[in-house]
Amino acid sequence: MLNVDTAQIQAKGGNGGNGCIAFRREKFVPHGGPNGGDGGKGGDVILESIEGMTTLIDLKYQQHQRADNGQHGMGKLRNGKDANNRIIKVPVGTIVRWVDTEDLEEAEQVLDLKSPNQRVIVAHGGIGGRGNPHFRSSTFQTPRVAEKGEPGEEVIVDLEVKLIADVGLVGYPNAGKSTLLARTSAAKPKIANYPFTTLSPNLGVVRVATEQNFVLADIPGLIEGAHAGVGLGHDFLRHVERTKMLIHVIDVASVDGRDPIEDFEKINQELELYNPRLGRIPQVIALNKVDLQSASSNLTKIEDYLREKKRRAFPISAVTGDGVQSLVRFTYQLLQRINEKIRQQKADSPPVLMDLPRTKKKFQISQKESCYWVVGPQPKRAVLMTDMDNPQALVLLHRKLKGMGVINALQKAGIKQGDDVNIHGFEFQFTADGK
Repeated sequence: MLNVDTAQIQAKGGNGGNGCIAFRREKFVPHGGPNGGDGGKGGDVILESIEGMTTLIDLKYQQHQRADNGQHGMGKLRNGKDANNRIIKVPVGTIVRWVDTEDLEEAEQVLDLKSPNQRVIVAHGGIGGRGNPHFRSSTFQTPRVAEKGEPGEEVIVDLEVKLIADVGLVGYPNAGKSTLLARTSAAKPKIANYPFTTLSPNLGVVRVATEQNFVLADIPGLIEGAHAGVGLGHDFLRHVERTKMLIHVIDVASVDGRDPIEDFEKINQELELYNPRLGRIPQVIALNKVDLQSASSNLTKIEDYLREKKRRAFPISAVTGDGVQSLVRFTYQLLQRINEKIRQQKADSPPVLMDLPRTKKKFQISQKESCYWVVGPQPKRAVLMTDMDNPQALVLLHRKLKGMGVINALQKAGIKQGDDVNIHGFEFQFTADGK
């Protein structure tokens, strides 16, 4: 079965356009100055969270996402146009993880698109190269040099949808969660009398009355040790995290020979061990299978136990429907109070623009045998935007590296005239004056 709540994409930002080398050529202006335009910026690859989507299935078949390149600069100081961004729509609740990128802080490579209309750039487009007028000076009147456009970022990004439902059904396998979902909504989950019938979450819309409904998720059955990944624990538990409240379904008939009170305690322990928040969110107890004869011996005992715990419990039969409407109405009323509290919190908190901190390390220098290696986003950008076949451009590259402190750092590291230097695959012999 195709897993549609995870996906991996390879995102490539657009390349910046090249700067232009051009000179003013007009009648009666025999020595016109440089007038090459700048290149346009490459497009970004952007994820946008939207309501209404529930899966990442489209990205299963469109794993390569590329933004357009910026336009090259032109003569007569005409700058190239910036490229359009590539917008990828994903469900609200998508977790974004950068698999490998040197430009981000190591501890900050995860973002959570937990609200609608949030955007995050996963791969930045390259900046446009500057045209030759930028390099004119009193001693350099006719610069025949311009910058190449910066290549766009190329990254691998893992996406994971944490299912968003208003209410989650939790409980041991075979407690009757799927039957309850089928009873209260139009969902048609697979139902059978054996554990782990449900291997993936099922969603259903529960209609309480006209314009009164909520989304109910049948979370696959939990077992002891689920928080540590036993069974399918992590796959199951991550779907519970987004719910606003829980309905805890307990088999009071002990069909599988387990003790209902122990079941209740173990499931809550697993929830809290996985995420302490899950131990604090509101929980309503559904004492299921009261239609079976064996339930009567357990019912009074567990009701007394839950009363001491100040837990609201509803004896129900998901098969016959007894008590289900009372459970549904109470759940809806409690959910309305929770939603109102959330609305008040959002009204007090202005939206925050999401961003990821870029690495503060400008560059690092290491020595391998007789070669000095320079690694860092700034030197990398300088090299990639340099036309290595243009002698004037190489002089400018040396100036850039000197301005960044790279040349000074290499000298402090013990480099000598003529030693090899490697910056992002470009290798050259070191000279202090750049000649």
